Amino acid sequence: MLENLVIYKEINWGFLTLCLELIITVCSMTGFGRSTNTEANIEVTVEIKSVNHRYFEYSSRIPRTYQYLDESIKELLKSKIVRGKVEASVSIVNNSENSLLLDINDAYASALISSLRKLGKKYKLKDDLKLSSLVGNKDLFNVKSVDIEEEFITNLVLNSAGEALDSFIEARGREGKKLVDDIIGRADNILGKVTVIEERSPETVKEYRVRLENKIKELLGDSTVDEQRLLTEIAIFADRIAVAEETVRLRSHISALKALLETGGDIGKKLDFIVQEMNRETNTIGSKAQDIEIGKIVIDIKSEIEKIREQIQNIE
Repeated sequence: MLENLVIYKEINWGFLTLCLELIITVCSMTGFGRSTNTEANIEVTVEIKSVNHRYFEYSSRIPRTYQYLDESIKELLKSKIVRGKVEASVSIVNNSENSLLLDINDAYASALISSLRKLGKKYKLKDDLKLSSLVGNKDLFNVKSVDIEEEFITNLVLNSAGEALDSFIEARGREGKKLVDDIIGRADNILGKVTVIEERSPETVKEYRVRLENKIKELLGDSTVDEQRLLTEIAIFADRIAVAEETVRLRSHISALKALLETGGDIGKKLDFIVQEMNRETNTIGSKAQDIEIGKIVIDIKSEIEKIREQIQNIE
């Protein structure tokens, strides 16, 4: 049976090519892959699924007889999966004609026949005991599964696990692309709002000057306004509400976010840190800018950042 079996541990060029393509791809932590292979009437099905998790966490559902496969499957998955709560399910069905053996329970059969005959004598019953009278008794036989050669089943299961892993990674990659598209769209939306803030910020200084002049004239009547003092007050106000540094840093964080998404790979934790910094700069803008319009824009930006944070939680 081993001659026709392709051993997955040997170089699988198709899988290697897939890995090279996906190494620069952002992958979601949720995914599903399945593969079924049959060799010498032994049918093996492996399913792999995962959900979000901070680290790599593995669990499995494998028939007790084949628990020795667990560590090999875990190592295979761990070599390609960085983060996620991963579960592997293995089904092994032996459809060959000699897959089961029936052993006679001689001790039970002997005791049963003896008891039946003793019962017949005691109650003066006709001794018509036949084989057909006994075959319906399930305790007469011990049913045993024929052991499958360990090397054969190991190779067959690992082949199926490898194919399921290929499918699983592809699914994660497709989901990851959707996440990237959504995040970039929201990041661009934030950039547009930052532009509005940058355009609006100088206007708030002009509006403050008008309000301040009107207030002074109201208080002083026809007296001449001290232009130098007015300029000083405006300069102090402008410095206090200036958000140029924050908007520049926010733009820089968004550029870093996009660069990471283009790089791909294991970037989930790095993205989370960048989003924290984006949120920090946005909060500072909100606290410094004394303007209702900018305040509304800041709320919109924070909403987008929170949605980006939610999406990042799904990235490996």
